Amino acid sequence: MKHEIPFRINVSRPLPAVAMRVQRGRGELLEPIEATASAISFEFSITVDVGDAGLNFLGKYAQGPKGQRFVYVNSGTYAGQIDTCWSRRAKLSLMSITTEQIEEVLERPGSRIETTMPGVGRDGGPTCASVKGITWRVAKG
Repeated sequence: MKHEIPFRINVSRPLPAVAMRVQRGRGELLEPIEATASAISFEFSITVDVGDAGLNFLGKYAQGPKGQRFVYVNSGTYAGQIDTCWSRRAKLSLMSITTEQIEEVLERPGSRIETTMPGVGRDGGPTCASVKGITWRVAKG
């Protein structure tokens, strides 16, 4: 059965003066709902097909092949910024999200699936590539 599940990604301590956007489909970009010097937040929905074979994440925000889905958080020129030397994409895997978490969101109106990622990588630039150590959790709206 397919369900629309609300998601939120928080970027902590983003690199100053570097734009960040969530990628929708191949080339569309989602603006943040909030952006300060200390954090950027994005909200969107992903269709989740809950079946006997497990979860299948669908829609324009769910990138990659079945069984390996992820969300891209783009920065610099990939986020539509012209005046920057940065061109990066951070890849946030959806594969650690559990059926129990999806069921909890469905049972608790106003809740969502949420994570926080660092805004700056080890090299001092915007976080990029596969982001390790993120935890998806159920959060109240």
